[in-house]
Amino acid sequence: MAKHYTKQNHQDHQRYLEILKEDFQKKYEDAPNSDKSLNNYDSIKAIGSGAYGEVFLVRNKSTFTYHALKAVDKKVVVERKQIKHLILEKRILQGVQFPFIVTLDDAFKDNVYLYFVLPYMAGGELFTYIQKYGGLSDDVSKFYASQVILAIEYLHYCNVVHRDIKPENILVDTNGYIKLCDFGFCKVLAKKTWTLCGTPEYLAPEVIMSKGYSFSVDWWAIGVLIFEMGTGYPPFFASDPTKLYENILDGHYKCPDNLVPDCKSIIKGLLQVDPAKRLGSLKAGVFEIKVHSWFSDLSWASILQQRTTPPFVPICPSPGDTSNFPEIEQIKLKNSSKCFYEDEFEDF
Repeated sequence: MAKHYTKQNHQDHQRYLEILKEDFQKKYEDAPNSDKSLNNYDSIKAIGSGAYGEVFLVRNKSTFTYHALKAVDKKVVVERKQIKHLILEKRILQGVQFPFIVTLDDAFKDNVYLYFVLPYMAGGELFTYIQKYGGLSDDVSKFYASQVILAIEYLHYCNVVHRDIKPENILVDTNGYIKLCDFGFCKVLAKKTWTLCGTPEYLAPEVIMSKGYSFSVDWWAIGVLIFEMGTGYPPFFASDPTKLYENILDGHYKCPDNLVPDCKSIIKGLLQVDPAKRLGSLKAGVFEIKVHSWFSDLSWASILQQRTTPPFVPICPSPGDTSNFPEIEQIKLKNSSKCFYEDEFEDF
């Protein structure tokens, strides 16, 4: 059984989540208008690129604090019919408040773009470290996995399914702890949903089958994540998407010898093709994951309170350091005197 973790601990944690859920619901329903604009920030450099726009490192002119500014092109959103998704992403971001999830510092819009102002994580993406080291040690994988599990437990308690857990969407903070980000595929779920979305290698079988799915897809993705952290590559891969999906539906993968038996065991429990048999979806829910033998030497309370010494801390010489992000082509944002799609984004 995981160190110091009992059913009483779990019940206490559930009460803590209940308070956070109430807070989430209040903020989710609120739609504050920001008086900020791009003029409040100095743009330093582009640090990322997404499906709908670019991410920039910026500095607040008043507080001198660094932030990640995601600029989303309205035109692209409208063309791809993702208006509701972007507005929902903002509402979820403004509602979430958890140690291992990015928060929304501010949001505003201009004639061309929608802007999300987020905390800047100078440590960069978890994906970068997996690629750099060709996989992580068991201790580091366990440390990161525990935080993602706590973050997903919180989101599910708020009836939010993430649907895009992967190393690119996990940022490493300067203190060595992580933050789950990118809520573009998130959804507030009542029962089931049928939308095919996410990253192919991380899709759960029930998503591919289009039979309707629920929160269990996030536990599958965590199984894929743990495998990839330990090996440097995902358990299911193929150049042909059809073959990839066949591999996922078959549920056949091979664990290399470098993974410890307990790690292999939890991966097996999470990568169950039948969601009803999957860890996290059983009668005891996430409790079954927390008391798994892989976490026997881990204190969940110490992780939550960030009292556990991180096994790895990124090198960040200064708050605005960008050395942990890959160099990308520098671009400038478009400008226009005409306001595009004003009605469509009235609620943003």
